[in-house]
Amino acid sequence: MAAASQAILSAEGRDVLSQLFAEHHRRVLLTACRITGNMADAEDVAQAVFLRLANSEGQPIASAGSYLYRAAINGALDLLRRQKAAPAEPLEEAANEAFAGRGSSPEAEASNRQLGAWLRLAIGELAPRAAEMFTLRYLEELGNREIAELMGTSQAVVAVTLHQARSRLKKRLRELERGKP
Repeated sequence: MAAASQAILSAEGRDVLSQLFAEHHRRVLLTACRITGNMADAEDVAQAVFLRLANSEGQPIASAGSYLYRAAINGALDLLRRQKAAPAEPLEEAANEAFAGRGSSPEAEASNRQLGAWLRLAIGELAPRAAEMFTLRYLEELGNREIAELMGTSQAVVAVTLHQARSRLKKRLRELERGKP
């Protein structure tokens, strides 16, 4: 499919896509990895983002960087939602690089991985716009003003949405801790 897309792109389109890839691939990949907690899934998301961009040649994008960043977040959140119905991999196999090498006990690392998995599950259950705002604020560490500008809304809407998302996530994490699916 990628070969078909490349054949359709003009030489100028390929140059633009190559430049965008060089400039933004790392950020797209790391953003998706922080959300999915898995580099293989993040690579799939990044590939889908750039393939979608290649297939949309001719459609102007006001801010390619912002578009790609948001596409990575939404792609990763969509992946989490799709995986929700799939059986989870065993905790031992779900080692998250973010918690590796901290020198803590194996029990603490397992607990951190489990909490990370529950958090990803709970974020995937939020409304798409709330999940995106939460991700931008707490995983990407953007301020409310930056989020408002990026998403075309007001800081007040961002603040209210984040408050509601945090409340829902706290409740859902308590449920998951008690064993409620």
